[in-house]
Amino acid sequence: MTLDHPLDRPVWGALTTRQSGLAVGDAHAVRIDRTYGLFAAAADPSPANLVALAAIVLGEGQLGMVEAADWPAIPGVVNQPPIGVTQMVAGALMTVRPDGFEIVDLTEANAAEMFALARLTQPGPFFQRTHRLGDFVGVKIGGRLAAMAGERLKLPGFTEVSAVCTHPDHRGHGYAAALMGVVAGRIEARGETPFLHVYPHNTGAIRIYEHLGYRIRAQMKMTVLSHA
Repeated sequence: MTLDHPLDRPVWGALTTRQSGLAVGDAHAVRIDRTYGLFAAAADPSPANLVALAAIVLGEGQLGMVEAADWPAIPGVVNQPPIGVTQMVAGALMTVRPDGFEIVDLTEANAAEMFALARLTQPGPFFQRTHRLGDFVGVKIGGRLAAMAGERLKLPGFTEVSAVCTHPDHRGHGYAAALMGVVAGRIEARGETPFLHVYPHNTGAIRIYEHLGYRIRAQMKMTVLSHA
């Protein structure tokens, strides 16, 4: 399969390069370790590779593909209708400074409350070890985690900003924008470009991301695969 841009296939790019240590599979198809996420990809849509991807689904359970191109149905598994996902890439990012709150680094000691916040707010797939995919930062109010943001997919030259979420009791204070700025700043300091994914119907978030300096690069498709 010919790639017009590395981010057209972010999962395959990540799991065959910078995050290959988390990949389960072979040259035909891979998935991320199930404790980190549900992402999977095949090398291309050839019959042999689709069969390999189906075998991973049958052996591991529900998986999710994120692709720019349309893919054929994966044989032997349930292919749910693709969900549109807007991919945005950082341009000249705005710096949002914390106003009356402190941003802290989150560590393994914060794993339980990070998982709980993600389960409550549903920023996207978040598993037991998702917090280990990269740097995470947060805001604590009264000793409790009120907001967080971090890194997820990593491929050459790019790192995804992800898990941006704020507890419902603490929204409207600028936490998410400031946290995203810290995460993106660290990514750029490594010589990489931040990118992110957001559902197209979340127009409010898209407007905020555009205000912060992100631009829409592509409309992607997320396909969830599960046992037949």
